[in-house]
Amino acid sequence: MNRFNIRVYGLLQNEEQQVLVSDELIRGMYITKFPGGGLEFGEGTRDCLAREFMEEMNLKVEVGEHLYTTDYFQMSAFNPEHQIISIYYRVSALEEIKVPIRQQPFAFDAAQLAIYEEKKEIETFRFVNRNDFSAEQLTLPIDKIVADLFKEKF
Repeated sequence: MNRFNIRVYGLLQNEEQQVLVSDELIRGMYITKFPGGGLEFGEGTRDCLAREFMEEMNLKVEVGEHLYTTDYFQMSAFNPEHQIISIYYRVSALEEIKVPIRQQPFAFDAAQLAIYEEKKEIETFRFVNRNDFSAEQLTLPIDKIVADLFKEKF
């Protein structure tokens, strides 16, 4: 059965204007994307994004300006029966980031790799310098569009 999969993502910049990205290993696929995830039934998009940042980074955020909502057909990279609708917001951290911030893409540690054996999904976070930030840094097609829009606007 064909289904819609609604995803909500946040673009967070630090004081140095660097952009936060998530490097993930999901079922054997290496993906660099914006932090966020799937909308749950009964949840608003802003609440979803706040929950995702708390779950993934143990970070309280303020969800700000709406940046983009998918306006074309995009099939899921993981399930050809799902159409992806992604919603993007600017996000501000309300506290200091507690999770490790990596300097290199996919810099998973031994504990994360052990978790991957069971869950088949791990992630790390890193900041990309404003001058280096571009669509080419990201894997998912909708993220690439948003990266270009974000770079133009901010």
